[in-house]
Amino acid sequence: MVEERMGDCWSYTKDQFDNLEKHTQWGIEFVEKYTKFVKERSEIEINYAKQIRNLSKKYQPKKNSREEEESKYTFCRSFLLTLNELNDYAGQHEVIAENLTSQIITDLTRYLQELKTERKSHFHDGRKAQQHIESSWKQLESCKRRFERDCKEADRAQQYFEKMDADINVTKADVEKARQQAQMRHQMAADSKGDYSSYLQKFNQEQNDHYYTIIPNIFQKLQDMEEKRIERIGVCMKTFADVDRQVLPIVGKCLDGMTKAAESIEPKTDSKQVVESYKSGFEPPGDVEFEDYGQAMKRTVSETSLSNSREVKEKPTGKSKGKLWPFIKNKNKLSLKLGSGPEDFSHLPPEQRRKKLQGKLDELNKDIQKEMDQRDALTKMKDVYVKNPQMGDPASVDPRLSEIAQNIEKLQYEVQKFEGWLAEVEEKMPSKSDTHRRSGIYETQNNTTVSNNCAQDRESPDGSYTEEQNSETQVKATTMPVPNPNPTSTTPDFDDEFDDEETLPTIGTCKALYPFEGHNEGTIALAEGELLYIIEEDKGDGWTRVRRNEDEEGYVPTSYIEVFLETNAKGAMTYI
Repeated sequence: MVEERMGDCWSYTKDQFDNLEKHTQWGIEFVEKYTKFVKERSEIEINYAKQIRNLSKKYQPKKNSREEEESKYTFCRSFLLTLNELNDYAGQHEVIAENLTSQIITDLTRYLQELKTERKSHFHDGRKAQQHIESSWKQLESCKRRFERDCKEADRAQQYFEKMDADINVTKADVEKARQQAQMRHQMAADSKGDYSSYLQKFNQEQNDHYYTIIPNIFQKLQDMEEKRIERIGVCMKTFADVDRQVLPIVGKCLDGMTKAAESIEPKTDSKQVVESYKSGFEPPGDVEFEDYGQAMKRTVSETSLSNSREVKEKPTGKSKGKLWPFIKNKNKLSLKLGSGPEDFSHLPPEQRRKKLQGKLDELNKDIQKEMDQRDALTKMKDVYVKNPQMGDPASVDPRLSEIAQNIEKLQYEVQKFEGWLAEVEEKMPSKSDTHRRSGIYETQNNTTVSNNCAQDRESPDGSYTEEQNSETQVKATTMPVPNPNPTSTTPDFDDEFDDEETLPTIGTCKALYPFEGHNEGTIALAEGELLYIIEEDKGDGWTRVRRNEDEEGYVPTSYIEVFLETNAKGAMTYI
């Protein structure tokens, strides 16, 4: 059994003990090297993700008119989707870096400290056992030398006694003294022999324990420690691969998204969009009539004068107006190329002008809606301040309300002006259509009569399309809507806003920092520490819309809560 145990162990001699000490130290250094390797891999993943995100951000469309035009085309939208998927793809490499840190680097760093401590303890026990057996060996050698010395002394004493006993000249007393001395030396030799025999037996037992029990046990612990280290490295190497494998499904979805985006490109749709974007609205020129110069030979020179030719041109000839505008550059419009053109877009062909005017109207209506939203929000805040003076001074809101009222008045005037120009260009279009006439937001508010003094269509001598700019072009409104000086009287109740409205998705969560009673209509009460869902961010008015459950939602002061918005738009939660 002992032999079998010894065969399983690494070694049981001092030389191998030293070699094992070196080997286990090398094993620790290997763990440190592998940990450093994983750290560098994690840093590479972080840097790669950062570069991919920057690349995606760099090629994202900018907020300008040119990029807005490009967004009409399927291949541009496909590229934008590809950029968004690439951004998500970069996020997966950040996940790899995070998992490498949490699942390998942190674990190995802690394990290294434990490994060093355990190794130190085992080799301390080994050195202690080695010192003990060496000390026992020295004591055995000492006992052996003493026994040898005592035996020699006993022999000498015996020889001296025998010599004295044979000498007739020596007194009997001296012989007796020599005999006693020889006996004493023999007794000492006998005692030394006993001590030596006893200690030899003890040493042999200790040596047996040392080489067959103590050292094998220490070596077995070292072997177990080393095998666990190797096993731990193997687990980490497997995790190293699994961390990559875990993100493959999401990476695959990102790549599938890119493929789907590419497959969504429709060349014919983009081609039609080009036509829609650049069609002018002009009627094609009619056939050029044949002029018979054979009859002109009978006329006098005065009949073919310039004035006569003018009279001929002034006669209506159906569609034949000589408008060769698609092929002739207008030299009179150099100034328009240097700038953005007149405010009413009169430098553009009818269809393009109509689109520009409609787009401008949509922008103005959005701005008006935004101002009205701010006005409504401030009005709600003022109502809360009136009912709860400790929250704020109601009068502090009035200057901002007045400013918003003036902004709405200016924007509504601009809407009337552009609606007048749009009505004018639609009247002159070959096919009148009211489908794109108005946005419909303010038709019920603005009962105004618009008189248009816009630029009149002109035809340049070379046949190209031009419109003369009038610096005094303006739209005169017979009536102008006057904003209500007291916005609170026209502010809809909160209940009106929530009626017939679809359940909004949650965009995050929040935690109440302070209690809020929420007595005002449209608000919701808060308890300190309560968690709720956010369904609408603060629009700058100091209020955030939240939901407690399916039937309870309302506004709370933004300063009363701690907001936690969702970072990934694709992962936005919906309230169930």
